[in-house]
Amino acid sequence: MFLNSTAQNALRAVLYVAEHGVEVPVRVDDIAAALAIPRNYLSKTMHTLTRAGVLRSVRGRHGGFQLIDAPESIVLARVVGPFQQAVERGCLLGRAACSDAHPCHAHHRWAQVASDVETFFGRTTIADLLKRDPAARTT
Repeated sequence: MFLNSTAQNALRAVLYVAEHGVEVPVRVDDIAAALAIPRNYLSKTMHTLTRAGVLRSVRGRHGGFQLIDAPESIVLARVVGPFQQAVERGCLLGRAACSDAHPCHAHHRWAQVASDVETFFGRTTIADLLKRDPAARTT
């Protein structure tokens, strides 16, 4: 898996907010229930996304979370970045010292895959993910 569980949950939560929080902020309780994520854990994740400039937090009785920018301008790397690099590129075979100068057997092939994944996270937007077939949606 390329993303740790916190980064995955952050991405799932931002997609949920993008779908449900256009008119009014979405409450963390509603997101947690819909995505089956513990509320306190999700709350910390959402506040990290707020500090990172992905979400805005609205206080009060009708408060919750909304996207700061349009889904078309939020790339996935911006969402997962506060929790990890999109690809924490280590040696695929687990070697402590693996580099272009001293590559393992998979190094050069893995470098291309890692580059492709990094490009995916840097170019794919929240809007891109929302465009898929609604019948297949499982957020």
